[in-house]
Amino acid sequence: MVAELGGQTVVLIGGSAGIGLETARRARLDGAEVILTGRNPDRLAHAAADVGARSTAAFDATDTASLKGFFGELSGKVDHVMVTAGGPSYVPLLEMSAAQVRDSLSDHVVLDLEVARAAAGVMRPDGSLVFMGGTGGRRIDHRLGIVSAATATLPPFTAALALELAPIRVNLIAAGFVDTPLSASLLGEGLEGRRDELRATLPIRRVVTAADVAALAVHLMANSALTGATFDIDGGQQFTP
Repeated sequence: MVAELGGQTVVLIGGSAGIGLETARRARLDGAEVILTGRNPDRLAHAAADVGARSTAAFDATDTASLKGFFGELSGKVDHVMVTAGGPSYVPLLEMSAAQVRDSLSDHVVLDLEVARAAAGVMRPDGSLVFMGGTGGRRIDHRLGIVSAATATLPPFTAALALELAPIRVNLIAAGFVDTPLSASLLGEGLEGRRDELRATLPIRRVVTAADVAALAVHLMANSALTGATFDIDGGQQFTP
């Protein structure tokens, strides 16, 4: 296999588990050095040992000062930054307070923007930012709550940011259900039933995994012709009843 990221450095914001950790693993296989961040120092240490990370940093990515401090203290330039921190909140709309609505609609955009602001000065001009979103905005479902609206804001945000940051590239991965520890924590005892349902209904006849998303993320980093775009990875979930 060609080492597409050979000699490059990839920063994973939220890289201690799930999609972030799998992307770190895939980037290492493709020749990159990786830097992992997350909130839990112990989990970060375990993840770093697992993938052979160059370094780690434990902080809350939603804290702007900590985020700026992290990028300001990095030695040397970085090539790619991926943001997987944060997760959806499935709360019925009528049960949400005004503050919860505001936060849910803006959390991901604000985090991605602050990462872009903090990282741009230490990124090489041929580098890239990769953000995570979802396909939930394509279908209205009462079970999704505010998630449909929140995810719908990310594609135009990504495109606009790509124009402002050029030649640094900016792309968005829109995922459906991905079999990760986060999914397990959200579904609890319903996880296996959801897996069985997806295996039976998805056109690919299997569940999308973190490794699938990681492969796409690394491709977006390596392909220098891709920017401002949204890439779906849901196994055809949005086209099923």
